Amino acid sequence: MSNIKEVRVPDIGNFPEVDVIEVLVKEGDVVKAEDSLITLESDKSTMDIPAPFAGTVKSLRVKVGDKIAEGSLILTMEAAEAAASQPAAAPAPAAPVVAEAKPVAAPAPAPQPAVVARESTAVVESGGKVHASPSVRAFARELGVDLSLVNGSGPKRRILKEDVQAFVKAELAKPRGAAAGGLNFGLPGLPAVDFSKFGKIEIKPLSRIQKISGANLHRNWLASPHVTQFEEVDITELEAFRKGMLDEAAKQGVKLTLLPFLMKAVLAGLKEFPQFNSSLSEDGESLVLKKYFHIGFAADTPDGLVVPVVRDVDQKGLLAISQELMTLSGKAREKKIGPTEMQGGCFTISSLGGIGGTYFTPILNSPEVAILGVSRASMKPVWNGTEFVPRLMLPLSLSYDHRVIDGALGARMTSFLSAVLSDVRRLLL
Repeated sequence: MSNIKEVRVPDIGNFPEVDVIEVLVKEGDVVKAEDSLITLESDKSTMDIPAPFAGTVKSLRVKVGDKIAEGSLILTMEAAEAAASQPAAAPAPAAPVVAEAKPVAAPAPAPQPAVVARESTAVVESGGKVHASPSVRAFARELGVDLSLVNGSGPKRRILKEDVQAFVKAELAKPRGAAAGGLNFGLPGLPAVDFSKFGKIEIKPLSRIQKISGANLHRNWLASPHVTQFEEVDITELEAFRKGMLDEAAKQGVKLTLLPFLMKAVLAGLKEFPQFNSSLSEDGESLVLKKYFHIGFAADTPDGLVVPVVRDVDQKGLLAISQELMTLSGKAREKKIGPTEMQGGCFTISSLGGIGGTYFTPILNSPEVAILGVSRASMKPVWNGTEFVPRLMLPLSLSYDHRVIDGALGARMTSFLSAVLSDVRRLLL
């Protein structure tokens, strides 16, 4: 039996096509199982496709700039003897699909020249250089984009097709006469300022996550009338209970933080006030009330904030939620989180308690209609009717879409969260 096997794109979620932004191997390379082969990018995240087994790369079937989908052929590999001697195992959902390469397959396409060989350079007026392939230059010409204004993210700052797309998205997101879903705000553009006239400067390109999330946040802020309701919650007993559970959680390899308790409290609130678990229909004429409970949380990464989603919170206990939070946070930091792991959220929690601050006004993660901001808890003197006693108080900031939720309902939600978090036994009711 031939040891030549095909490696294909695994399940990448509800995306018909994604872009290849980096090819990490070349023909003849010897790779180990789980070594990254290529990097893909959707409009929400980047993801590496790992090698499903050890072996030698025989032929590459993709290149930077290609659009590929689930099941697309990435490359063929000659499996190492140890891997070849093992029975072929069914691939996991997140692993590439492996199949025997058929000896009568259609001839492989002619080898593509190396990217460096195809790269061309142009001198621009500023005296700098623009590095881009002919296909990227043609793409930019079609869109009328001046490549000297685009930040390249490829090797040696080479401009990729994705960089041109990101530039166009950012330009379209800037305030103009018709911005944010066709609403005419008539906002003037930002003035062009040469800051170098005033002193030394450094230009640092935004990360892809910052570019994408920035455009989304700008749209959400303009398109949804935000109201933020503030509340201060007594979590003295909750914190004592959490600390009492730390040893038991540690035995299961779990770090029990405040966030799982917040998710359970939000879950109770979504059940009590279903409007918070809804979205406006596309025509704005009705509400889509959701019967599932998927809660997102803002995860801090070196490239910016992303929002992984814990699914079916109503079906999971505190320790199971804690374990999932650890897994998703780690994948987000390592840029290995998949698109499906950031989709389908009903409500988002943005917790800055580990950093500091008191209150803030979080921006909606549309099409969700509400988001809860959580700041650092602190000890404060609280009057109990006869004397002041020290209590651990947690600041909450609940932002919501005023088209869906009025002020009275917003206040009821924060009061409900306060009652539940002050006495977690209410979660059992």
